[in-house]
Amino acid sequence: MADVTVTAIATRPASPNAEPEHHSAEPTWDIIELLFFAYRDFVSDADEVLAKFGFGRAHHRVLHFVNRHPGMKVADLLDVLKITKQSLGRVLKQLVDQGYVQQKEGANDRRQRLLTVTPKGEQLAMKLAGLQTERIARALAELGPHAHEGARRFLIAMIDSSGRDGVQKLIARADRARRPRS
Repeated sequence: MADVTVTAIATRPASPNAEPEHHSAEPTWDIIELLFFAYRDFVSDADEVLAKFGFGRAHHRVLHFVNRHPGMKVADLLDVLKITKQSLGRVLKQLVDQGYVQQKEGANDRRQRLLTVTPKGEQLAMKLAGLQTERIARALAELGPHAHEGARRFLIAMIDSSGRDGVQKLIARADRARRPRS
């Protein structure tokens, strides 16, 4: 693979609070490309594991969110993933048929399909999360003591402003649910 050289762009705003000029400014090529490369490598470790099962990234995303949000409704998962029912249906069928996810009817509404991971599904989801956590930990360690919060703030800012609160609530709800009860 050829070496890729990334250079800084002089047309960026001088201060972090300045508004970029969207109409005439040079695209922020370095950040755009770094996001592509970071994502490529972020998912690569998990991709290798998933390939052994005949699964792909869509399977990973379903396992991740169902593991983090046990009892999640299919409708809510569709909303989180922003994919079609057809796409989710194919992936979900494979995960259910192979014993990684189970579906149950809602207690109050039998039309609801509630999703949970099986022990086998939880084991795979946690293995994938562990690989990604190791990569994140290595990167944050290179950046210093406040890197986690800085990275978190950057990623939240990258989410459309209309969806930020919902994403943060979703994450907080899952974090609270995973904490051991005393």
